[in-house]
Amino acid sequence: MKSSGANKPRAGAVRKARKGPQVGSGGQGRQALEGRKPTPKAEDRPYHPAGKRKAAQERFVAAGGDRQSGRTPSSSGAPQRPAQQTQRPSRAKQTDDFEIVTGRNSVLEALRAKIPVTALYIATRIEYDDRVKEVMQIATKRGLPILEVMRPELDRLAGFDSVHQGLALKVPPYEYAHPTDLLERVVSRGQVPLLVALDGVTDPRNLGAIIRSVAAFGGQGVIVPQRRSVGLTAAAWKTSAGAAARTPVAMAGNLTQTLKAFKERGVFVLGLDGAGDTPLPELSWAKEPLVVVVGSEGKGLSRLVTETCDAIVSIPISAATESLNAGIAASVTLYEIAKQRAAR
Repeated sequence: MKSSGANKPRAGAVRKARKGPQVGSGGQGRQALEGRKPTPKAEDRPYHPAGKRKAAQERFVAAGGDRQSGRTPSSSGAPQRPAQQTQRPSRAKQTDDFEIVTGRNSVLEALRAKIPVTALYIATRIEYDDRVKEVMQIATKRGLPILEVMRPELDRLAGFDSVHQGLALKVPPYEYAHPTDLLERVVSRGQVPLLVALDGVTDPRNLGAIIRSVAAFGGQGVIVPQRRSVGLTAAAWKTSAGAAARTPVAMAGNLTQTLKAFKERGVFVLGLDGAGDTPLPELSWAKEPLVVVVGSEGKGLSRLVTETCDAIVSIPISAATESLNAGIAASVTLYEIAKQRAAR
C-alpha cells in the first residue's frame, strides 16, 4: 500500500521563486565598479610625513622666511605669529613637604643659585675640599641651619641607592614654571628659543642628564608633562650636577596642546625617533625657534605628539646598536643644533 505522500516532492528540494518586484542595489554595485577617486599625493595628505613637511614649510614662509635659503630676516628668533590666549592648567601640587638634594656639586650649585633652603646636613668626619668649604661659607653667610649627622642618618635622608658624598640639602618642593611664561621669557631676552619637552620619560636620571645637556648646549628650559612623566626629584637634581639650579623646568597640563600653542607662536616642533624620515645631519631648521620632543626609551613618542610634530628626526647610529636612551639622544641632538647655530 502506497503512502499518501509518495507523489509529493521532498521537502526542501524545490526552490521557491520570489514574486513581486526585485529590490535593486541602488547603484552601489555600479559605483563599486567605477572605483575610487585618484589617490592624493603624499604632500596633500595631512598625516603623511611629506604633508607635515609641506605644512611646516608654508608656516616658515608665512613667518617671513625664504623658501630657498631657509633663513628668516629676524635674527632674534622672536615668533612672528600673533599669540592666542590659551587656558593655563593649574600647577600640580607636591605631595611631599620637602625634597632632599644630595651630592657636592648639586648642593653647591643650589646654594649659589640662592634657592630656598630649610637645612644643610653634613656628615661627621667629612673630608673637606674646596666645594665643601664654599658650601659652609655660603650656608654660614646666609644663616642656614647646619646639622652634623652620622652617615647612617644621612643615608636614610638621601634614600636608597643615593650617593650623597657627605652633603645634603633640605629644600621645599620645586616650583615649576608655566610653558608659555618660559617661552615669553626667552623671547623677551632676544634669544632664539631652544627647549626640550619630555614625552613619557619616567627615569629621573634621564631628566637630570637632559637638563645638564640643555644647560651645556645653549638651551633655555625643559618641559615635562603633568601626568605619566618624571618630576624634578632628588635623583634628577643629583644627575644634573647642579644644572637644575640654572635651567628652568616647566610643567604642561597637556603636552600636545602646549606644543600646538607653541606652533601658533612660530616655534617648530621636532620629535626624536629611530624611524624618523629626517636624518639629524640634514636638519635645516636648526637656526629657527625649536622645541625638541624626546620620548621614552621603550615606547618612544606617543601617537598624538607624533602627529603634532613638524618633523620626526632620527640619529644615524651603527646597525649593531638597537637604540639610544633618552638622555644621550637629547644630548646628541642639542649638540648638532648648537653646532649649526654657531656656524652662522
